[in-house]
Amino acid sequence: MKQERDEQTVERKLFAKAGGLCQVVLVGLFAAFVRYADTASATAAANATVATYYGFFQDVHVMIFIGIGFLMTFLRRYGYSAVSLNFLLGAFVIQWAILANGLMEQVFDGPLHLIRVDIRTLITSDFAAAVVLISFGAFIGHATPLQALFIAGAEVLFYAANERYGVHELKAVDMGGSIFIHTFGAYFGLACSKALLRGRYPAGKEFEDQTAGYRSDLSSMIGTVFLWMFWPSFNGVLAPSNANSQHRVIINTVLALTASCITAFVISSLLSKNGKFEMEHIQNATLAGGVAVGSSADLVIEPWGALLIGMLGGAVSTWGFYYLTAKLQSAIGLRDTCGIHNLHGMPGVVGAVAGAVSAYLASDSEYGQSVTVIYPARDTRSAMEQAEYQLLALGVTMGVALVTGYITGLVARLLPSAKSA
Repeated sequence: MKQERDEQTVERKLFAKAGGLCQVVLVGLFAAFVRYADTASATAAANATVATYYGFFQDVHVMIFIGIGFLMTFLRRYGYSAVSLNFLLGAFVIQWAILANGLMEQVFDGPLHLIRVDIRTLITSDFAAAVVLISFGAFIGHATPLQALFIAGAEVLFYAANERYGVHELKAVDMGGSIFIHTFGAYFGLACSKALLRGRYPAGKEFEDQTAGYRSDLSSMIGTVFLWMFWPSFNGVLAPSNANSQHRVIINTVLALTASCITAFVISSLLSKNGKFEMEHIQNATLAGGVAVGSSADLVIEPWGALLIGMLGGAVSTWGFYYLTAKLQSAIGLRDTCGIHNLHGMPGVVGAVAGAVSAYLASDSEYGQSVTVIYPARDTRSAMEQAEYQLLALGVTMGVALVTGYITGLVARLLPSAKSA
């Protein structure tokens, strides 16, 4: 027991040194390569950038630091880790993502230049934080802070490269991040968990540390409600104002969320032997509509289409929590502590497919001349070709996430670790 405590003390001290070094290095990199954007400079004329984006940005910020953090507090043993490490990783990723996104922009688009920061930069950094925190849900409590910090740093680079390739090379449309945020984060986290925890927990073993209690479930519902309320801002914060895209995002996301909420309650009751609601379903599957509608949130899918997508997301997510998590755990020993496959992975795939179908059905009669505002590549592609590229982006994203996630997990195993963080 004393030896284990000593080992944990060494690990914590090592994290303190590594974390402090990371912050010092980030200060140096910002000093060398990062400057204010023109809209934030002292000499710029007054502009509406803050008025346009700050409200949405704060909504997304609340989702990252309160919504996701408290959602994971359903774990009785890891409530502190859920909130505090969520806080730590979110703060780190915001800084690191500014550099990573700026680097990938120059790698793909060139030429080399200083990275300019405005409020839109902070929003895209929040998106990167969401990706990392989604992945963190797969192995929360079973990676040390040092391992989590390393995984976050590596994942941001892979995420930024994949997102840049998908949007700027494949020209896939993914306004709410079903593909590049939710699907990538989920499958990176699952692959990382599989590699990181390989051999630690035998297939078929039940994990007592995944249990919840009355108070922890109630705490988790705080995160659920915050996420549910602010999800329209997450999907629509960067939607263009022309072609009424942002207006459609809000309508479609709200409708999809209401449908997934009702569907989750209904299916949870139907699957339960005594008809009671399972809190795990209510905490998570009620949100799946926001994930599933992401890729098509700004499209003309009509209100009934948003409701249908939300229903599918809620149904798939609830079924995953009820059946699939335990099946994967017993069959291949896949650790998914918070069920990210059910809330982000499968609904993300549903959203990507819905986005491809929407791209195929998009016609000039619905969008008029603004079809190229929604689909920039439609000036040279047919609707069918755009749908194919949407699916290609999904396949590439899943492949990159699985491969890089597994490699990152293997490397993280080499760092000092403990059975619980």
